[in-house]
Amino acid sequence: MMLTEPVKNFIKKYYTLLIYKRYHFISNRQALKALKNIETQKGKLPIKLKKEVQQYAQETLGWKGYAPWLLVYTAVCGEFKEGWIPDNYYRTIITPNIQGEYGKISFLKPLTNQLFQPISILDIAYFINNNWFNHKYQKLTPQQVKKLIEKQPTNKIIFKADNSFQGKGVKALKTENLNLKTLEIIGNGTLQLFIEQHDFFNQFQLNSTATIRLTTVINKTGTSSLRSSYLRIGRNGETHITSKTHIRIPIDIIDGTLNEVGYLPNWQTISSHPDSNIEFKDKIIPNFKICAAEVKKLHLKLPMVQCIGWDLIIDKHSKVVLMEWNGYGNDIKFSEATQGPCFKDLEWIIK
Repeated sequence: MMLTEPVKNFIKKYYTLLIYKRYHFISNRQALKALKNIETQKGKLPIKLKKEVQQYAQETLGWKGYAPWLLVYTAVCGEFKEGWIPDNYYRTIITPNIQGEYGKISFLKPLTNQLFQPISILDIAYFINNNWFNHKYQKLTPQQVKKLIEKQPTNKIIFKADNSFQGKGVKALKTENLNLKTLEIIGNGTLQLFIEQHDFFNQFQLNSTATIRLTTVINKTGTSSLRSSYLRIGRNGETHITSKTHIRIPIDIIDGTLNEVGYLPNWQTISSHPDSNIEFKDKIIPNFKICAAEVKKLHLKLPMVQCIGWDLIIDKHSKVVLMEWNGYGNDIKFSEATQGPCFKDLEWIIK
C-alpha cells in the first residue's frame, strides 16, 4: 500500500516530535541530577529563586521545560541572570537557525584541515569510504600510511572517528606493530599526530592532552568575537579526555587566567586537580591571546555557522594547535553557568 503525501508528512512530524520529547526528557534529567549535586555541596536554592526561574522559562522562553538548566546556572552563580540560554533551548530552537546543516560539517573530521588550514597541521591521514588519503586528499596504500606513521616524532597516534564527541570514538594507539585494520573497522575518520603539550598543562596531568575550549560567534555585522573559554583536563590513567571524568576550569577571556574554582563532571567544585593536587588559582594559559586571535580569524572562513566551539592546545614548542571544531550543538551550558549570559546581545532568544 502506497502512503499518500499527507500521511508521510504526518508520520515525519510525529516521529520528529517523539525525538524532541525524548531529547528534552534526557536533557532535563541530566540538569536535575546536576542541580541535586550542586545543592548537596552548596545548599538548596531558595524557593523565591526557583519561582523566578520557572516564571522566566514559561513567559520568556515559552515552556517550563526550559527551567531545569536555568536552575543549574542559578545554583552555580547563586543568583538568576536574564539572558541565560538553557542547553535544551539552545539545541532545539537556536542551533537549527544559527548553525544548521553547515554546522554539521564539523562531524566530518577529515574536512577540518581543508576548511580552516590552521597554523599547525595535526592530520597524518584520513580513512574515507574504505580508502586512505593524506592531508592533501591524495590516495594512499596501507603501506604508505604505515610509512607516514613511522615518521612521526612520538610513538603514539590518535584516531578520531567521524561523529565522535565527548571523547567517544577517539582512540589513542601505540605506533609499534599497529594494525590498520583495527582503525578501518571503526569507519571513516582522521589519523592525527599525538600532541606533546606545553609543560603548563603537564603540571596538572601528563597522560592525556588537555583541551582549551573557546567559543566564538558571528554577529549581525559579520564580526567574530570570543564569548567564553574553559580548560578541560583529564585524569590519571586516561589516554584522552572524556566527558565522564574531565575537570573543567573557566578561563578569563581577556587575559587567559584560570578561575580558582574548577568543576568535576557532577558539577561540584574543587580548587585543585584531584590527582596532581596542583591548584588552579593564579595560573595563566600561555599564549592565550594568540589562541583567541586565531579562532576569531578562523571563524570568518565559515561565517554562516554563527557559533563554533574550538578545541585547541599549546604544544611543547609554544605553538597553537587546532585539535577540532564543533559547529553543531556545541556545548554552551558550562560556559553559561560559569561565565554567562554569554550571548544575550545577539538576540537569539525568540520572544
